[in-house]
Amino acid sequence: MTTTTSADATSQPFQAEVAELLHLMVHAVYSETDIFLRELISNASDACDKLRFEAIANPRLVSDGEKPSIRITPDSAANTLTISDSGIGMDRQELIDNLGTIARSGTKSFLARMSEAKEGAGLIGQFGVGFYAAFMVAEKIVVTSRRAGGDESFVWSSSGGSGFTVEPAAEGEGRVSHGTTIVLHLKDDARKVIEPREIERNVVA
Repeated sequence: MTTTTSADATSQPFQAEVAELLHLMVHAVYSETDIFLRELISNASDACDKLRFEAIANPRLVSDGEKPSIRITPDSAANTLTISDSGIGMDRQELIDNLGTIARSGTKSFLARMSEAKEGAGLIGQFGVGFYAAFMVAEKIVVTSRRAGGDESFVWSSSGGSGFTVEPAAEGEGRVSHGTTIVLHLKDDARKVIEPREIERNVVA
């Protein structure tokens, strides 16, 4: 694997077997495509819980007074679905590490863990796997995040098999005190996931 670094952006290709890993996840681990939203909400909830925990030792992490929250925003005109949380957030290296889990796992390791987990149930909640379930409905994913206590926001983006890019957020983009915003640029055949009734069904489920 090679990493290309420009002045501020880092582009990293996935390992050769990532296409097989994604195929296995979509077709074997998840039988229902709508599970992606529950996975992203679960990840956001975990991020909020982690902020609450870390703030016990470092109250300044929540000095803005904002309570941890999760927001889901559908945009039918842009054909996007946005999931935002005001949780712990991630810095540049955490974006690379957390969102590169599948790429680093290796096919044999993933297969072994999947077989032990009985239809993948034991893999749900593993951030990398749950996050990548979104590629079942998205042709591109853009993640903007800032770690609580950090000075800078970063943007992670990927269209799937080609790899991903991480770079500092542009001026005025993602300038929050902490948290993560995930924007799913949906496939043409996945427009139903932004229907209010569909979102409500998944959130309540």
